[in-house]
Amino acid sequence: MIMFIQTEETPNPATLKFLPGKILLEKGTLEFKSQEEAANNSLATLLFTDENVKGVFIGKDFLTVTKSDSVEWEILKPTLLSSILDYFSSGGEIENSELKETNKNEKEIKYTKKDQEIVNKINELLEERIKPAVAQDGGDINFVKLQSGIVFLELRGACSGCPSSTITLKSGIENMLKYYIPEIQSVEAINQ
Repeated sequence: MIMFIQTEETPNPATLKFLPGKILLEKGTLEFKSQEEAANNSLATLLFTDENVKGVFIGKDFLTVTKSDSVEWEILKPTLLSSILDYFSSGGEIENSELKETNKNEKEIKYTKKDQEIVNKINELLEERIKPAVAQDGGDINFVKLQSGIVFLELRGACSGCPSSTITLKSGIENMLKYYIPEIQSVEAINQ
């Protein structure tokens, strides 16, 4: 079987999206910000062998790699493409034992009945409208908590550290959530 891996630029100039043309994860996402974090994932470990790789994010059918500022994509991209192609061509699969438990913080917080209804609406909008759009850009977004009308979200993958993430967060996500859920006062990222 001949495999072809496509690449796409993301709004974050430090992050490139790789599309191997196959499902990588049935559910959830994986994010690694260091070689140590990637120890239990053979693909991420392989990519981190290049000192210019600063992050690896794996979604349903794509992965993104974040590079250091000291190298240009023209230099790094061929090496990464070769590594990813070799990995999948030799039968490599994504180990998902480290799947990030989506909304793990949510379960620790006890909300009033009214606030829990708002949290449920937020998660529904995130899943149905926001996450698919964010995944197109090589990222992910998770609900962290609702506190005094403020929604706290975690930006992941290409979204984390992206220069346009503030605009996306305020103009896009905040406006949508406020439109559907008037009780929301603002949206904040916990990791910009």
